[in-house]
This record gives sequence, C-alpha cells and structure tokens, in this order.
Amino acid sequence: MFRNTFQSGFLSILYSIGSKPLQIWDKKVQNGHIKRITDPDIKSSVLEIMGTNVSTNYIMCPSQKDQTLGIKLPFLVMILKNVNKYFTFEVQVLDDKNVKRRFRASNYQSRTSVKPFICTMPMQLDDGWNQIQFNLSDFTRRAYGTNYIETLRVQIHANCRIRRIYFSDRLYSEEELPPEFKLYLPMPSSNKQNEIEHQVENDTNVEVIIENQETDANNAEAEVVDDTEGKIEGELGTALETK
Repeated sequence: MFRNTFQSGFLSILYSIGSKPLQIWDKKVQNGHIKRITDPDIKSSVLEIMGTNVSTNYIMCPSQKDQTLGIKLPFLVMILKNVNKYFTFEVQVLDDKNVKRRFRASNYQSRTSVKPFICTMPMQLDDGWNQIQFNLSDFTRRAYGTNYIETLRVQIHANCRIRRIYFSDRLYSEEELPPEFKLYLPMPSSNKQNEIEHQVENDTNVEVIIENQETDANNAEAEVVDDTEGKIEGELGTALETK
C-alpha cells in the first residue's frame, strides 16, 4: 500500500477521531464488538475492541489479504488503553532473507519463545493509557540475526481501546511530537517504562499455539510444545517498551 510512497517522519495507519478510522482495516467480530466510544479519561473518541475470545475479535491492516503495507519505517508506536483484560497484537515483517516473520505480544503469556517464523513474548501494560514503542529493526536482528526490510501487516486483537497507531523513522521525545500525535490526559501520565521479560527460547522446534484461546486463565496461556533449556537472557529486553 505504501511501498511507492515517500516515507519519512511519521506514517499513521489509524487515528480514532478521523472520519473513517478503519478505512484501510478489516475487522472480525465474534461474541464481542468494535466501536467508537468516548473515553472518560481523555474525554475524546477512541476505538474499542472487546470480546470474550481474543483470537476471534480483531482488526487487521491492510484490509485485503493480497495486499501488504510496505512500510519501511522501523518503529511502530501504538497509543492504547489497558482495560485490564487479555490483550494481544501481532506484526508481520519481511527481512533481508526474504522471509516473513511474525512478532506476537500478549499480556497473558509468561515467557518469550522464538521459532523460525514467529516470535511470541509477554507484555506488561501500566494502568490506563500506554504508549507501546516497538523497534522492529532491532527486534528482527536480535530474534533472527537478519535485517528488517518492511512491515507487511498489523493485527490488533481484543481487549483494548486505541487512540492512534503509527510508524516513525526514529523515536521522538514528547516535545518533538506533533500535537496530533500526543495524548492529552487531565493528569500527567507516568513516564515509567516496562520492558518485556528478559527471556528468549532459542530452539527452532518450539511450537507456540494461541489460536482459539478462551478468556479464562487456564486456556489463555499460550501452549509451548517441545520446550528446551536453551535460553538467552536479555536479548529482546529493550525492543518493546511501554510508557
């Protein structure tokens, strides 16, 4: 979609107060809802994704399965609200080996695992609104030893509220951000940064299954098969942060 577009600075793919926030997104809803509401904390419109099963309630960009984003900017930033329910998101990238890799983060998984085509990891969110910063270039290099080329697809699952999702050429301080990319709260937000768990499963035979997960604690955990003792401490610790 954006491969032939000049890419520099910021490239937004979702803005909750736009006239058509899901114009380039597909959505799937089963026993849940995706709707625009007014969030009481920021007193503005946000996109809410809720469902009893995270795997069957999500939005996906691009909307067409035969299309890809073609975004080369290496930083993915998401401004979203923790609603204290199970939540996951997934990003598919292309590396310099012409291999498609998927990165999946969730707040119900307790360990990080890597296999050839997917890396799954735990994620901690602060209460209320968070800014998730995902260094795709660094993550691709640390997990697979390859170079990030572009992002192909983004998928956001229940349960969360979204203000904006955008890519950038680097991380910007709050003072550098354009006004429309800032989140204005009635009270100052915390600057605490929570890193992902410093643990990576290094065996390519690890199979992670999170499809068809239920929302109770027993079934929401990703199942890990053929687990091994090979662990790399701290490799992915700085790639995914929340503010």
